[in-house]
Amino acid sequence: MRRQLKRTRMRRKVAGYKKGFQDGVRDGACTAAFAAIPQPALPPRPLRVLYVPQGFPAIDHGVSEALRMSVGELHIAESSRMLELAASIKPDLVLVLNGLHFFPPNHLQQIDAIRGLGTRTAIWFADDPYFTEQTVEIAPHYDTVLTHELAAVDLYRGIGCSNVHYLPLGADPSLFRPMAVEPQYRSDVCFIGQGFWNRIELFDAVASKLSKHRVVIAGGLWDRLKRHRLLKSNIKDGWMPIEESVKYYNGAKIVINIHRTTEALSDNKNTYRLQGKSINPRTYEISACGTLQLTDIREDLPSYYRPGLELETFTGPRELMGKIEYYLKREDERRRIALQGLIRTMRDHSYAARIQRLLMLLGY
Repeated sequence: MRRQLKRTRMRRKVAGYKKGFQDGVRDGACTAAFAAIPQPALPPRPLRVLYVPQGFPAIDHGVSEALRMSVGELHIAESSRMLELAASIKPDLVLVLNGLHFFPPNHLQQIDAIRGLGTRTAIWFADDPYFTEQTVEIAPHYDTVLTHELAAVDLYRGIGCSNVHYLPLGADPSLFRPMAVEPQYRSDVCFIGQGFWNRIELFDAVASKLSKHRVVIAGGLWDRLKRHRLLKSNIKDGWMPIEESVKYYNGAKIVINIHRTTEALSDNKNTYRLQGKSINPRTYEISACGTLQLTDIREDLPSYYRPGLELETFTGPRELMGKIEYYLKREDERRRIALQGLIRTMRDHSYAARIQRLLMLLGY
């Protein structure tokens, strides 16, 4: 009995050492790669910019910090005060993120008045194509329209907007980055996001097999699952703060990314029924944490990441579970792809790079 207990303890010790070693290799490699890739550092343009955030912390912080590095003078205004501040500081540019959800009813009247002052205005839509019935009312009030959704460019041009550009979102490396995390954040598979119907359908299809692994699912609406009972203990209900999301991304062996359906159902206001072509910001954020990402496919994904080399893709529940089982058994392969995804993100897809592109599109 004592001999068996001793062997059990030894096996656990060896397994713990092996896991600690693997985690250390991953954390060390990611940290070294992250530190070795410099962010764009061009001389600031002699511009005075007023930035009006949306209320999406992960995007707002990345954009504001990138602007701070890229222009001579940056002011940040709440949407209720943008006209007041624009009249006071007389910026060269007023840049608004999204213009939805948290913006006041007089948002468009303020923008019209700002343009009346002779100030240039631009809006960057970050929620396309899910609210097209609202964005088509907003877009014509701005001098320049930027959208992260490739499919929306022709929509805005078709309603008379003469200056429309496709500009993808990105990752904020000051928030989304590799880090060592405590054991409570570790999992085999992680998904963070709302339980939109296409996601519910997918997780229902894989629930029985997925429940055999250490899984974390975080977000709202997951009580829609028909097989909720199988995954109930794995679900963290409600919105998860960014800092916690980053830890769960870092602690996971695999993070799933499922794009929101673009159909005009109860979850969307996509009146124009645009089919999403562009990847979501979560694609960049997951890869910025140095974790293997398994994502469904949008048309322009290969323009930003190489499937099989910098992240992995799936087309349905069977392929998703097949790749989960495959990569959970292959530590080195999983780590290699995740590391390449991290390097690609830091090199090409930071908000510092996006803001440089934004200013070039605006002719600055």
